[in-house]
Amino acid sequence: MVVFEREERRPTGDLDGDFLDWSRPRIPQVVQPHAFLAPVRTVLRSEVPDVYAAMLDMGAREYHEFDWFTEHPPVRPGDEDLVAVRTRRILLETALNDAVSREPNVEVRLDDPVEGLVMDHGGDVPRVTGVRTASGVFSADLVVDAAGRRSPVGDWLAESGARTPVVESHRVGRAYFSRWYRLRPDGPQDPGRVWDVAVTPFAINLVFPADNGVFAVTFAVPVTDPTRLALRDPAVFDAAARRFPASGPWLGLDPDGMGDVQVMAGLDNRWSGLVDEAGPVVTGLVGVGDSITHTNPTLGQGVALTLLAAQRVATTIDTCADPAAFATDYHAWAVRTLKPWFDHQVAVDSGDEVLFSRDKGQAAPPPRTFDDGSRAQFAATPCAMEDPVVMRARAQVRHLAVAPDRAFQVEEVREHLAHWLTRHPEFPSMPEFVSRAEWQALTGTETTGG
Repeated sequence: MVVFEREERRPTGDLDGDFLDWSRPRIPQVVQPHAFLAPVRTVLRSEVPDVYAAMLDMGAREYHEFDWFTEHPPVRPGDEDLVAVRTRRILLETALNDAVSREPNVEVRLDDPVEGLVMDHGGDVPRVTGVRTASGVFSADLVVDAAGRRSPVGDWLAESGARTPVVESHRVGRAYFSRWYRLRPDGPQDPGRVWDVAVTPFAINLVFPADNGVFAVTFAVPVTDPTRLALRDPAVFDAAARRFPASGPWLGLDPDGMGDVQVMAGLDNRWSGLVDEAGPVVTGLVGVGDSITHTNPTLGQGVALTLLAAQRVATTIDTCADPAAFATDYHAWAVRTLKPWFDHQVAVDSGDEVLFSRDKGQAAPPPRTFDDGSRAQFAATPCAMEDPVVMRARAQVRHLAVAPDRAFQVEEVREHLAHWLTRHPEFPSMPEFVSRAEWQALTGTETTGG
């Protein structure tokens, strides 16, 4: 196996140095916080247990969704896998790099990005037979596109005369501003029982506990909101973070800020398939990770979906001798296994847009109202914080174990949600823990509109 890598270097083992000082502008998500969902843990433990053990040794921590409660409810089948891994992405990258460096049959070619595909147009369907880089042409039985959301493969296929991938894309109207902090070693390492998310009609505030006393705070703000630009200032960011009920208790522990505010925007939910109604558009090529599907990071699905795809390729690669069958089978698996979670993110984003449309601080059409489905969708999180039955359903969806249309349609779950909504008739009206006027004061900006 040969891996062609655009980067000129590998992780060095200096976690903080690699994390903060390694400039990788083409992949801004590497310095954004991650929520590694259950498939990350289960795939790593199954396929490369040494990698997972190394992550834990470096400081990654497991968090079971029922840890929120003082006592775990009685165990049901599947509960054992509802575990997130709290860590920065650099720990996973370091552990994977160390493991790959020990593999005698893997060659990693640093600073040697792929510049094009080698194509065979002799059959009914074009076949990729290798790649071109600045250093030469390399033949391959199978090419795996792991070039991310900016993968040039679609353009290369079009230039070669092949049919183009089938793409579905939905723009994400949010920008992400994140800052990292380190807790003082001689102080508290946890603020106690605090929600990790707080939602207003103008900003979503999230907290990501990570490894080695490090945590991140994120604000997701509509890209049309001019107040967002002020969040680039660490002083403004810190002041805003102190006011929100998710991040405020963490900032109250007086942590040290780590580096600048990290910004990520220009995102979309994008699905790309190499099979259309006529069959495979090309063979000898599969996509994994963001090259096949990338989603708005609010649900933290990216790494989990990537590892599921990588596992599928690794466990079925012996069948690639029949290129058309391999391409068709992989696509069918991806549509069955990955596409529903892409669709779920699109649906959640649609609900979020309803929420953001209620912000009267900006010039906008009249606020839309929540239908019963949207109201129940948003109620799942606050209800889960009080109710283990709903928490289990929410965790099953969050960790990609059970589709939402199944998890939340279980009669017991529906009854518990309905009871909670009856007791909260005002929902989804939000407690105004930060008003629009205070947000504008914190960011030193003004908005126009009614």
